[in-house]
Amino acid sequence: MVSINSYPPDIDPARVVRAIGELARCIGSEGLVAGQVVDLEMTGSTETVPLDRLEYTHLHKTAVLIESSVVIGAIIGGGSDDQIERLPKYARSIGLLFQVVDDILDVTKSSEELGKTAGKDSASDKTTYPKLLGLEKSREFAENLLRDAKEQLADFDQDKAAPLLSLANYIAYRQK
Repeated sequence: MVSINSYPPDIDPARVVRAIGELARCIGSEGLVAGQVVDLEMTGSTETVPLDRLEYTHLHKTAVLIESSVVIGAIIGGGSDDQIERLPKYARSIGLLFQVVDDILDVTKSSEELGKTAGKDSASDKTTYPKLLGLEKSREFAENLLRDAKEQLADFDQDKAAPLLSLANYIAYRQK
């Protein structure tokens, strides 16, 4: 069992409690659980899923996991309240970006290029960004999400923000 005494002594216990609260918020009934419920409701539905519902699902599943990681890292790492407040928007942007890029790759790459079955979303009639917006608008949306994520990091020390910028670029330009 891990005790509070196993944390490095220079971490304020209040930060640890705040980090635990952040994790609970992100995975609880207003976070990951909510996203999973909506995702399950959409599964097998014959209705066209509206864009806001698709976005809600991805924000409350993929993005919230990234958000919890980024925000908890900032809390434990000693980030200021202002920095910690800016990071959820960054994380939500790259979380959605991951899904948009994944949807784009599914329709533009071969199974060999992806290392997984391509076209699976279309074959299962899954609601995706290209299905709702078209391929070009999906690419524009991805560019906007990347820009938004980078804007959230503009006021940070660039050396400290470099890993987060690299992560955003990796997600945006990945080929698998």
